Amino acid sequence: MSEQTAIALFGVGRWGVHLLRNFLQNPRARVVAVVDPCLEQLEAVSNRFELDAFCTTQWQDVLEMSGLDAVAVTTPATTHSCLITAALKQELHVLAAKPLTLNFEESIQLCRLADQQNRQLVIDHTYLFHSAVLQGRELIQSGKLGNLRYGYSTRSHLSPVRSDVDAMWDLAIHDIAILNFWLNQTPCQVEAKGSTWLQTGLADTVWVTLIYPSGFEARLHLSWLNPDKQRRSSIVGENGSLIFDELASDQLTVQWGRFDEKFRPIEQRCEVLELQTQEPLQAVCNHFLDCVQQNRTSEISSGWLGAGLVQTLVAISESMQENGKAIDILKI
Repeated sequence: MSEQTAIALFGVGRWGVHLLRNFLQNPRARVVAVVDPCLEQLEAVSNRFELDAFCTTQWQDVLEMSGLDAVAVTTPATTHSCLITAALKQELHVLAAKPLTLNFEESIQLCRLADQQNRQLVIDHTYLFHSAVLQGRELIQSGKLGNLRYGYSTRSHLSPVRSDVDAMWDLAIHDIAILNFWLNQTPCQVEAKGSTWLQTGLADTVWVTLIYPSGFEARLHLSWLNPDKQRRSSIVGENGSLIFDELASDQLTVQWGRFDEKFRPIEQRCEVLELQTQEPLQAVCNHFLDCVQQNRTSEISSGWLGAGLVQTLVAISESMQENGKAIDILKI
């Protein structure tokens, strides 16, 4: 493989265009092809970035290009299985948008195929490359919070409202990925209920409880119809609470404080943690190029990690259908 990784992008919509921008700016990557079913979108990005790449609406035309090393797939999740399978069979490395698929068995099959082909399958769970999430994990794993008690997360806004999946499938994966990363665990059981006001059959507000093997529990609030836009996750420990508020000027803080023997609050203070300024998606692209050029499995966001998150989402969906019934999750 040359020093530059020759990459094709499948899908240059709202998120794909940011991925395209980052790969074009990365000296270790060479964008050789761009695919999108919308000809107008192709023309728009071609003019915007002055692309020197093959642009087409037909992804099949790209996979057999000479010298191609990898593809980035940012198409709807319903198309992932077909596109990723085709790319891996051509012995190409793949960076895929989240979720890997909407079906756990399909996700496992893709991971196994990547292993068989000795090619890297990396999932773009961008938050796992966010400096606040990375620093939050470091603090939690240091033990400074003391015994961890519980966690909570809110991801809400007033639109956009999707018609292909419910609010849980749209929003939950971000917070589950963050919590799993912070705790270095994956849930063993979930409970969830959803409410529907906008579209028949698609919950627009969802409450989820994640239960981890250690006994730690976290609750998620996910909503498309809350005018109070929030992007906030927290872990509460005996010595303080770690808070990641993406919309705040100080995104990562620790609210220190604990009780004395008479349950009086003591040692209360707020600590603002300084963050690096690198764009998380830029870090994703660099990490993917590392995995490709060294042909090594991602230790942060592999296909297997993505499959585990899909497994959790499927279990949450099942619990919602069963009106909050506890659903066990078997370890992969």
